[in-house]
Amino acid sequence: MKISKRNRFIFFIITLTIAVDQLSKVLVRHYVGARTETRLGEQIPLLGDYFTLMNVENKGAFLGMGSDLSEPMRIALLLILPILVLGFVLRYILKDKKLNYWSLFAFASIIGGGIANVFDRFVYGSVTDFFYIKITDTLRTGIFNMADLSVTTGMIILLIMSFKKDQKTSEEA
Repeated sequence: MKISKRNRFIFFIITLTIAVDQLSKVLVRHYVGARTETRLGEQIPLLGDYFTLMNVENKGAFLGMGSDLSEPMRIALLLILPILVLGFVLRYILKDKKLNYWSLFAFASIIGGGIANVFDRFVYGSVTDFFYIKITDTLRTGIFNMADLSVTTGMIILLIMSFKKDQKTSEEA
């Protein structure tokens, strides 16, 4: 069975996203605040106080939401539901031949990031987060990882693509 160039591109982006995320997490777990109490909470400034590296184990989802759920609810909402959604999105992009490469890249980045975080939840029981950006006391991020960055980048690209699509539609009308 021959795999099309388009599908190779999709699986390459998914695989690359997972690999970069997992490698970054291995390095952070090993070098930054490893799971030992002596280094827990360690922060490494990368760009002054504006961009910091740390190791935080997140049992929930985005910004720790869902970390206080019962174990069966956490399994349902943070493992089973994401796997189903990621499977449907993958099926969609494999079947819809009208999607351009930017959309394919965006969806594949979202799928790869989602799989990487689900893998962490399954294997470790939590997701390793490590990037923190603080521009001011009010302008700052939560702690995130490469998978989160991939998902966010994919969503931004899809948003931009939808605006461009709307622009083309209004120009044609």
